[in-house]
Amino acid sequence: MNTDRHISPAERHRIARHVTWVGFLVNLVLSLAKIAAGALGRSGAMIADGIHSFSDFVTDAVVLVFIRISSKARDDDHPYGHGKFETFATMLIGATLLAVGAGLIWSAAAKIIAVRQGEVLPRPRYLALAAAAVSILVKEALYRYTAAAGRRIGSGPLTANAWHHRSDALSSVGTLLGIAGAIFLGPRGRILDPLASLAVSLFILGVAWRLTASSVGDLLDKALPRQTEQEISECIASVAGVRSLHNLRTRRSGNDYLIEVHIRVDRTITVVASHDIASRVERAVRQRFGDNTLVTVHVEPDRP
Repeated sequence: MNTDRHISPAERHRIARHVTWVGFLVNLVLSLAKIAAGALGRSGAMIADGIHSFSDFVTDAVVLVFIRISSKARDDDHPYGHGKFETFATMLIGATLLAVGAGLIWSAAAKIIAVRQGEVLPRPRYLALAAAAVSILVKEALYRYTAAAGRRIGSGPLTANAWHHRSDALSSVGTLLGIAGAIFLGPRGRILDPLASLAVSLFILGVAWRLTASSVGDLLDKALPRQTEQEISECIASVAGVRSLHNLRTRRSGNDYLIEVHIRVDRTITVVASHDIASRVERAVRQRFGDNTLVTVHVEPDRP
C-alpha cells in the first residue's frame, strides 16, 4: 500500500469524506436507475442488482461517521487516539459484505434448483442489458477512484468500501451475462444468470473474509508485519547513542502505529543525555512512519 503517512489528519479526513460523498451520490442515482430499468425491462435480476446497490449506502454511511470520529485528536478518554473506530468501521463493512455474499449465494442456488426443475425465467428487454453494462462501467470507475484514495491516505474503511463498489460491478457482470443469455440463447440459456451470480458471490465472500480478518486482528492488537517491525528496529538502531534495543512491541490504531521499545545507552551518561537520546529515537521514528505515530521509549543502562 503506497500510503502517504505525512498527510495531516485534517487533510486525510477531508479526502476520505469527499470520496465517500461522491460514492454515496453515485450509488443513489445508479441504484434508482437500475431498479427502474429492471422494472421496465422485465428483469428480476436487474431489480435484485439495484437492491444490492443499496447495501453500499450502509457502508458509505458507516465510513462517513467513523472516519470523522477517527480523525479526532487524542483526549483524556482516548489517550491512544480514535483510530480503532476506523478499524471497527472496516470490520462492519467486511461483515456487511459477508452477509451480501451469503445472500447472493442463497438466491443463486435457489434459481439454479428452480431452473433444473423446469422453471422458465422471463425474457428481459434490452433496456435491462444496457443498464447492466452502464452499471459495470460506473462501479468499476468508482472502485478505482476510491481505492486510489484509500491507498494514498492508508484508510481501511475507504479500501473496504472500494471493494464493495467492485463487488457491485462484479454482481452486474453476472447480471449482464444472465440477461444476455436470456435474450440471445433462449430459455435454456437463462441459467447463466444464477451460475454467474454464484461465482461472483464466492469472490465477494473471499474479499469480505480478508477485510474482516484483518480488522479483527487490529482490534485484538495484532503486531505489525515483521517487515515493518524490522524497519522500525533499523530506524531506532541508527540513532546515535542507542547501543541496542529489545522488547519491541507494535500495534495499529486505524492508520496510526503504536510502538513501545526498550533501548540501552551508555550507563555513564547523565539522565538528561539519556532523555535526549530517547527524544531522538521518537523523532526518527515519526519522521519515518508519520507524525501521528505514538512512540514510547524505555531507557536502560548498557551493562557489561
